Amino acid sequence: MMKRMLLLRSFSLRLSLPTVLCLFLLTTSTTWTWATDFYVSPTGNDAWSGKLSAPNAAKTDGPLATLAKARDVVRAELKGAGAGQAHTVNVRGGLYEITSTLKFTKADSGTAAAPVTYRAYEKEQPILVGGSAITNFTPYKGAILKADVGAQGFKGVYFRQLIFDGQRQHLARYPNYDASNPYGGGWAYADGKYIPMYQDVPNESKRTFQYKAADTRTWAKPEEGEVFVFARYNWWNNIIRIANIDRATRQVTLTGDASYPIRPSDRYYFQNLFEELDAPGEWYLDRETWTLYFWPPAPLAGKAVVAPRVRTILDLDTGTANVTFEGFTFECSEGTAIAMRNTTNCVIARSIIRNVGDYNGSGVSLSAGYKNGVVGCDISQVGSTGIAIGGGDRKHLVSAENYADNNYIHHVGVFYKQGVGIGLSGVGNRASHNLIHDGPRMGIMFSGNNLVLEYNEIRHVNLETEDTGAVYTGGRDWISSRGSIIRYNYFHDILGYGQENGVWKSPHFAWGVYLDDNTGGVDVIGNIVARCSRAGLHLHNGRDNFIDNNIFVDNGLYQVEYSGWTEKHRYWSSHLPTMIKGYESVMNEPAWKNMRNMNLHPTNAVLADGKIQTGNLFARNIVSYQKPEAKLYRMGNVPYDHNAYDFNVFWHHGLPLLTGERGSGK
Repeated sequence: MMKRMLLLRSFSLRLSLPTVLCLFLLTTSTTWTWATDFYVSPTGNDAWSGKLSAPNAAKTDGPLATLAKARDVVRAELKGAGAGQAHTVNVRGGLYEITSTLKFTKADSGTAAAPVTYRAYEKEQPILVGGSAITNFTPYKGAILKADVGAQGFKGVYFRQLIFDGQRQHLARYPNYDASNPYGGGWAYADGKYIPMYQDVPNESKRTFQYKAADTRTWAKPEEGEVFVFARYNWWNNIIRIANIDRATRQVTLTGDASYPIRPSDRYYFQNLFEELDAPGEWYLDRETWTLYFWPPAPLAGKAVVAPRVRTILDLDTGTANVTFEGFTFECSEGTAIAMRNTTNCVIARSIIRNVGDYNGSGVSLSAGYKNGVVGCDISQVGSTGIAIGGGDRKHLVSAENYADNNYIHHVGVFYKQGVGIGLSGVGNRASHNLIHDGPRMGIMFSGNNLVLEYNEIRHVNLETEDTGAVYTGGRDWISSRGSIIRYNYFHDILGYGQENGVWKSPHFAWGVYLDDNTGGVDVIGNIVARCSRAGLHLHNGRDNFIDNNIFVDNGLYQVEYSGWTEKHRYWSSHLPTMIKGYESVMNEPAWKNMRNMNLHPTNAVLADGKIQTGNLFARNIVSYQKPEAKLYRMGNVPYDHNAYDFNVFWHHGLPLLTGERGSGK
């Protein structure tokens, strides 16, 4: 053996360097790929090769000018001599106006061994703006300026957002936005006698309400106006155009229904009315003359005024694979900034996504596909949800493995107040290591199966709505969100905002972990839940959930709340058909056989005494709270012999432990 090794060493020393390199390439041919670099710059030219990072001295070659051209060049390379090679497009810092959505398809794909990467050049900051700058402002009246946007490419483009110096501005409105009280101020309140939120009223209209005499306004074109309103339950809002106004009765009629009836004391404001342009930061677009009227909150000099021209800046369509975008700023889109559909291993990384999205527009929408991610991004000032993730085969429980990891998400739900930090759905998807704060509703809303929520910090959410949580799911179909795990998170200072007897207040009616409407089979493990206004945990007729090894600290009225139903509860009877349908859609599927207690048909869930909430475990938790009036539990319609509580530590700082059981006085 030693003799053979010496012979091999002697042979290797006699090989020439070129021969060694050839042998190395041959022996590594299965993993070796060449890399090709291209460059894009605001000073570039789409007629150039894109192979240089800056223009040459003769100005005959240099970087490309647009990402669209870079995409086309890479696409051609992938079809030709560059097939099988990795490609990187380095984008120099500066502003890139995207007036037509950047679309990528299967033809733009890399491979796992040879990916395609679009990235910021070195430490520079490329900014992709989904619109154009507006210039040539002239005085109109007082501090209000005007600009002919029709002559600047916006004729026929009904933009709904305006960005000034990196800040979204307000459509002309009444009452005016109150910067000193951004959530509780700047509202009018519907007139009439207060009706308790949960009291039903027969034949209540969803498209009319009465304004107070003090809120009487005069507008030349009321039909252009809209009402931004939180109706009845204060769960979310609607934005609906005005159909007509009866000044004699002070009744406003809308062009469509709100989600719920608009009741006395519900809050609202009017917007998109020229006469209401009376404060800095407000604007109005006249669509007859295509003239923009704007009261800038600061001098225009050196500051950009930008309006969107596209709904989506970046679109990765079905079949796109192994493409990464890294180090960009995406801003100013009318709808969702980045859309990914049925893609594979595509990633948005280390980017800033801001000032994007209308009522239906998110920061990133990732639907279907496999192993796609949003990683290390700063996402803020989004019209609806920060990141929306779906994908996976629910019937067969095939995981999509899509993920949102290590993102900083804040100030979402600007227009749609059901907008959340992360919306997680489908099967086998994950939200991890994210920091989420300052949103109108939940930090993470999830619905699906085998979802994972881990290592997130969520704080100061539910700033504009009530009956909500840091994380939330529901189980009205019996099978959501079974198999999901909420573990090792830190949820704290979960506020809530709503009415009590017609008086608006905060904190109000919010939980940390909220498993609503028959949620089953969720594990809540190793979390810290602190200072939630209502309670740290709520099981609303939840079943088969394991609450294990958590720490609950200084939560509000209660620390833990179980709200069970009986067979006579209207929710049980109204949801039962949907639950039966959901259960029977998967009950014979092999993948579902291992789901906890999935051998029980919904029609057999009611116990002899009419109660339903069963199979929950509350164990090995630490609960500590200081408020003298606070209770440990609030329990209603809970069959204790069908739910387990053990190995917990409770501390009320030396005060009695009040259970808060409804009807018991204990």
